[in-house]
Amino acid sequence: MRSIRTFAYGAFLMLSAFSIHPSMAAAQEANGRFTLTHEVHLRDQVLAAGEYAFSAKAIGPSEMLILRNISGDHVRGSRMILVSDVETLKHSAENRLTLAARNGQSFVSALELPEFDMVLHFKVPEESRLSVSAASGTP
Repeated sequence: MRSIRTFAYGAFLMLSAFSIHPSMAAAQEANGRFTLTHEVHLRDQVLAAGEYAFSAKAIGPSEMLILRNISGDHVRGSRMILVSDVETLKHSAENRLTLAARNGQSFVSALELPEFDMVLHFKVPEESRLSVSAASGTP
């Protein structure tokens, strides 16, 4: 009788350990590469045209995007950028970097990663009122 109780207790501990630890899919680090053909802003960083390697990591309650410029003969420094929001990707077949035009400049607004079922969203500045009223034709 005692061995059955010991076995049941051990089985209960083992099952609860699996439910407490995050799944391997959640712990998987998203990574890849992309190429920029022109200068782009990503939050408060300015990214020059070139090839970049990235990885997205959960650091505490938020997600961080780590970028490295891998263009040219040598790897340039890394940058850590806070992700504004992460959502589960619905329907997409390919990786996509979404840019928003603001005041004649390009800003990264989202990075879609279907392989990892996630979309990383980044804060984009509001368009200035001067350019909005000039576009609408009112002074």
